[in-house]
Amino acid sequence: MADIEYFYSSHSAFAYLGSARLMEIAAAGGHRLVHRPINLQPVIIAAGAGSTRERTPEHRAYYFGREIMRWSEQRDAPVVDGIPTHHFNDTTLANCMLIAAQCDGEHVDQLAHAMLQAHWRDDADLADASTLCALAEALGADGEALLSSARTQHTQQQHEANVQEAIDRSVFGSPTYFVDGDMFYGQDRLEFVERALLRPYRR
Repeated sequence: MADIEYFYSSHSAFAYLGSARLMEIAAAGGHRLVHRPINLQPVIIAAGAGSTRERTPEHRAYYFGREIMRWSEQRDAPVVDGIPTHHFNDTTLANCMLIAAQCDGEHVDQLAHAMLQAHWRDDADLADASTLCALAEALGADGEALLSSARTQHTQQQHEANVQEAIDRSVFGSPTYFVDGDMFYGQDRLEFVERALLRPYRR
């Protein structure tokens, strides 16, 4: 049975908007999500795109305004108005905590959703260790243990490896999904992911 490889950043708007639907698709078919949390900036820069902060006011207004609000309504995923307060804080610790949860074998799907939701719905700061710990503890995970693992050199190196793998595989945004090596970019492609799990597309 095919896995779903899942490249995303823990603060990604569109990863959040597709998160619940992704979990539904995976659970319905008994498919495992293989989480590949990444620092998004070097990935999109390698792909030739500029930082969100460098885009025109008009582009930012459309991206953080109409597009996110429409998908929020479509997916029934509430969001804050505009850009979350802490959106441009470092996501390394949050990403590494997800890597630690993936290695631990428990709670990673739920923790990923909880982080994304806390950031975009509740305006949470994903660079704050106490916030991350509380999110994990609410799921029944050992937050302090996951934080400790997230700070290890091994986990930090895996985070860097995820970034390099994303670049090598031509990922250019978050979220990006792979099914048997076939890439699907954007949560608006989740129905394609669902179909590919049942019947691969011609290549």
